Amino acid sequence: MTSMMKAAVKLKAAPKSTEVRNVPIPAPTPSEVLIRVDIASICGTDVHIYDWDAWAAARIKVPLIQGHEFAGHVEKLGSGVTGFRKDDYVSAEGHIACGRCFMCRTGNAHVCKNVSILGIDRDGSFAEYMTVPASNVIVNDDDLPLDLATMQDPLGNAVYTVTNANVPGKTIAIFGLGPIGLMAVALCRGMAARTVIAIGHKNQYRMDLAKKVGASVVLRSGESLVDEVMDATAGEGVDEVLEFSGSEAAVQQAIRVVRPAGGIHLLGLFPKPLSLDISEFVTKGLSMYGIHGRLMYKTWMQMGGLLKSGNVNLKPILTHKFPLDDYNEAMGVMRSGNCGKVAFPMEA
Repeated sequence: MTSMMKAAVKLKAAPKSTEVRNVPIPAPTPSEVLIRVDIASICGTDVHIYDWDAWAAARIKVPLIQGHEFAGHVEKLGSGVTGFRKDDYVSAEGHIACGRCFMCRTGNAHVCKNVSILGIDRDGSFAEYMTVPASNVIVNDDDLPLDLATMQDPLGNAVYTVTNANVPGKTIAIFGLGPIGLMAVALCRGMAARTVIAIGHKNQYRMDLAKKVGASVVLRSGESLVDEVMDATAGEGVDEVLEFSGSEAAVQQAIRVVRPAGGIHLLGLFPKPLSLDISEFVTKGLSMYGIHGRLMYKTWMQMGGLLKSGNVNLKPILTHKFPLDDYNEAMGVMRSGNCGKVAFPMEA
């Protein structure tokens, strides 16, 4: 094993400014494992950092190796780590909870007040090697394809949202067809939703992907959307809405298309405060849920079972692969929106 590795490093507090460089391989602390990364994939958060928007400028300290979606093999154990072996096939929960705050101690580590995140607050997976706290490492089934293993972090967001909605037998509307929304479409189909209505905006590529992974109906957002959803549900509305777009208009439409006593499940983040018709929300007796991250580690156990079942058609969602040397080209594809997930298989 050499002492250096290839990594995509965000070097400056400015747009783009990421270079693929040779940097030292990190050494694991006594409570960490060193992982040899086999594949990593791009998250929307990585695009925010690449573009250096207001959120990134306020949160990110450079230099930084981004990335928190990955799969690989254990290379080395920290001196205090037990329960893992060299060459275990692993992924990891990207949120590192403190374990001490009120939320962690009451079973809500997914909203830990002191969370640190891989590839955001510490170096991540856009590299040949990375260190991860052993407490966050998940051992994958040996037969889980790398293309699916690398998507588990965002897939967990979708699994949490879909299971919170208890979808079997229900009619579901999904707003937002980015990669996580597409995963939710596939999950709803695989978990026996009665009807899956996928709602996109302008991106025909992703609307086509939604049909491929199991949407019953694909609609484009716009002034006629509410009427179209009501027509597709014989005037009844949908049982649950899953919101991934972060659009105020989508939430306003969600309140109108969900049936009385239905639920709205929000994963999307919104750039500004919303203006909503709360009176209709109240008179329809609706429920609204905020979804953040993954339930640690209940969601990972559910996700493992769903992946093993073979019932969820996720393979079409990973649409592009690039060598790490082509990092900037891969980011261009991701930013275009004409893709599903974009991944970096690491060179052997």
